[in-house]
Amino acid sequence: MRFFLACLLLAALSTPAMAQNPPIPPEVLAAARRPVVMTRPGMDRVQVTKDLRYAPSAPAHIAMDVYRPPGLKAGEKKPAVVFIHGGGPPGAPMKEMGVYTSYGRLIAAQGLVAVTFTHQLGYPKTLIREGSADVAAAIAYVRTHAGELNVDPDRLCLAAYSAGGPMLSPYIADAPAYVRCIVAYYPIMEIEDSAVHKAAETPETLAAFSPLRQLARPGRKAPMYLARAGKDEIPQLLVGLDRFIAEAVKTDYPLTLANNPGAPHGFDITEPTPRTLEILEETFAFVKRHLK
Repeated sequence: MRFFLACLLLAALSTPAMAQNPPIPPEVLAAARRPVVMTRPGMDRVQVTKDLRYAPSAPAHIAMDVYRPPGLKAGEKKPAVVFIHGGGPPGAPMKEMGVYTSYGRLIAAQGLVAVTFTHQLGYPKTLIREGSADVAAAIAYVRTHAGELNVDPDRLCLAAYSAGGPMLSPYIADAPAYVRCIVAYYPIMEIEDSAVHKAAETPETLAAFSPLRQLARPGRKAPMYLARAGKDEIPQLLVGLDRFIAEAVKTDYPLTLANNPGAPHGFDITEPTPRTLEILEETFAFVKRHLK
């Protein structure tokens, strides 16, 4: 739950007024800055391009960072992983969370391009349609500017975390050919029975953006690696996630499931247990296999 609270209070990292009124508990700020519990050689040499305005008409904090392997030549193109964050407070620069800045460097140090960006998905006002439009705009920006970003526009992986799960809905229903694979960590995959989502969205939006609903829809199904936190503290998350997993098996969806027994929400930035490290290694291998 501490990780979840850190997401909600991330704005304190960049807004001094929020950090002072009300005071933010030091442990929550520390959680917001906490990196992934794994490193790779060369992370310090990664090239980072900050604050690209991928959707110019959106609010100023809606921006993108691109992490590239060191030593790329002009015109050289690499597959890319596009990271989709979960919900946060209005105006919070979610891409600045330690989990995403470290994932950016982790991926780039392994020879791929990483894309992190802030979108409008929020909490408690979820703004699912606005967030989904931002995700689509970010993907379009990466593909349109592929040459200058050193990205192969036809080899992308989408990686969603926590409340970012519903942002995967269009790509679960019918994945474009350029989406080679999907990664989902401790994701919300069913929102029609979620009290938070029902309070913020229309029934039509809930149906359109429930990943569970998309499994039965016709279309191309991209392979998915799904990491489940066995002791996830987010209310109703595991109930919906387990329904998604059961339906994925029933519909023969190309799902690779990794369960992390006893692990909390955000286990990839908490303790580097053997199982957590194993899941991270498996994730990187899955992504490389499908992108390369």
